[in-house]
Amino acid sequence: MVHIREEGKFNENAYLLDAEFLKTEKTCGIYIIENEGIRMMIDAGEALSVRKIIKKLKAFNIYPIHKILLTHIHWDHIQGVHKIKRLIKVVDIEVLAHKNGLVPLKNPTRLNNFFGYHVDPIEEVTPLKQNDIIDLNGLELKVHEFFGHTPDSIAIQDIKNKIIYVGDAILDKIDKNTFIPVIFGPDFDERALLETYQKLRNLKNELDAIAIAHYGVWEGDDFEKFLNEMEDLQFKAKNLIIESYNKNPSLEYITKEYHDRLIPNSEIFSIDHLMGLQWNIEQNIDTLKATGFIE
Repeated sequence: MVHIREEGKFNENAYLLDAEFLKTEKTCGIYIIENEGIRMMIDAGEALSVRKIIKKLKAFNIYPIHKILLTHIHWDHIQGVHKIKRLIKVVDIEVLAHKNGLVPLKNPTRLNNFFGYHVDPIEEVTPLKQNDIIDLNGLELKVHEFFGHTPDSIAIQDIKNKIIYVGDAILDKIDKNTFIPVIFGPDFDERALLETYQKLRNLKNELDAIAIAHYGVWEGDDFEKFLNEMEDLQFKAKNLIIESYNKNPSLEYITKEYHDRLIPNSEIFSIDHLMGLQWNIEQNIDTLKATGFIE
């Protein structure tokens, strides 16, 4: 049985904050890595979640944070940056992101228009690249370029604790019976995603667990299962969406086909509660159109 960590501390140096969201019960895991008094948040979530996140930081006694690492430039991972910095005034929070994300972070208009969400420009960002090391007072976090979902997606490998934080770079696995492909945004690149899958497999012997933004920490046998399934699930989802669209472009039809054929035992999406899944499928279709897989 797949195990998803509950919110709170899950290893010597890391915390998971369960950030609730409007479209599903749980859609963005906010992780905090702490070492010797220095704390880094992985992704910032949406602006609406920020006060809840700060409340949990205080409850877990990991307030304030000193750094925010952005795994990629999509709104649900970056929109909360300004609000977090505005509400946490006791430190000057450093924002880090891949160097490919600096231009769209400074000028988010294109992605705002594509997704229909508003993100303010983020100007001051420390650029990262492959194999950079983020040093949290002696705890080394290695940067990996995991492109495909976006051309700036990065993963952070905690070398000591043998866990990798991948954002949205691999697959959305919301519960043991629910998966959604990472086909989001106008810059989706399937060839780069396949290279990312291989990069992750190459790191297998250095890892015991994977932490994903949507959703949770998967470890042990469940981590092995995740690695074995990720590519197959991604393509099953993509192919079903395209096949269903070509039969009937109705969003309701495609969503029901996805549920009934791929995730009938989902713990979060039931046949009577498909709104969140429908939103995800709509984003997948828009991306498949933008990248030429659907005409």
